[in-house]
Amino acid sequence: MSQPQNDFILDARDLKMYFPVTQGLLRRKVADVKAVDGVTFKIKRGKTLGLVGESGCGKTTIGRCVLRLYKPVGGQIIFNGEDVTSLPEKRLKNLRCNVALIFQDPYSSLDPRQNAGGIIGEPLKIHNWVGTNSEYEDRVEQLFRLVGLDPSMANRFPHEFSGGQRQRIGIARALACDPSLIICDEPISALDVSIQAQIINLLEKLQEGIRGLTYLFIAHDLSVVKHISDRVAVMYLGRIVEITSSKELYENPLHPYTRALLSAVPIADPFVEETRERIILKGEVPSPFNPPSGCPFHPRCFMATPECSQAVPPLRDIGGGHEVACIRV
Repeated sequence: MSQPQNDFILDARDLKMYFPVTQGLLRRKVADVKAVDGVTFKIKRGKTLGLVGESGCGKTTIGRCVLRLYKPVGGQIIFNGEDVTSLPEKRLKNLRCNVALIFQDPYSSLDPRQNAGGIIGEPLKIHNWVGTNSEYEDRVEQLFRLVGLDPSMANRFPHEFSGGQRQRIGIARALACDPSLIICDEPISALDVSIQAQIINLLEKLQEGIRGLTYLFIAHDLSVVKHISDRVAVMYLGRIVEITSSKELYENPLHPYTRALLSAVPIADPFVEETRERIILKGEVPSPFNPPSGCPFHPRCFMATPECSQAVPPLRDIGGGHEVACIRV
């Protein structure tokens, strides 16, 4: 049975984002870097989609397209029933009130000249979210408590906090205007392992407590994505090669690239770790400036055949919402 349209808060359709390559004094365009090349996915309201892949595969670019920090060159992004890609500049402020971003680096994403209270409260002023000073102060205090920080820390500056505390400030800032969708751009990769678990638990707790809160969780670590995501999309060189539920992906990975990624994830059981299949990929990731013909993964694929270099395989549903872009599956 098909889901009603309003079940999906975000619907990306054949999304493309190319960056021009220029040369010479006149900056003549000679080619395009295809950072995102025909990506399609949906996110259900109140759920989490994990977006994983190697550095440079286009994950962060997708997040910036959703926020319209980049204007896509093709495709559509439907957010809450409205096409984000065609929004005029004057309406982007409202979009960025409903879609928030948690940055990767908690050290460089906070203004060192502002205290924590000012950082968290700034979106409230920009979007005119509160009417009086007392409402502003109450909301900032509420946000401090929501992310597990003491409101008495509001006058401290970023350098007086630990890395985990700084990321909590970043999360509180993202929550300030009650967004429907939060783009988490590798929010734990710069943190210690013990702190990573705390931040993941906080994000899950917030999603349980705030009705309809949805995450697009960008990461390169499959073991992290497993715990927070309802569905996982695996990207390679600007394309999604596999997308399915988190449970299905880990139990039944089908695309050779996904299988290679999962074989590199450490397992605590020494017997399983010693006996499981290890897949070592050959070569380097091709450049998006000059991608290979056909399937972008075929030069490194252990299952490749001559046909793989002829045409780009479409992302097709093989049953149960499990979609794979591979002619060998």
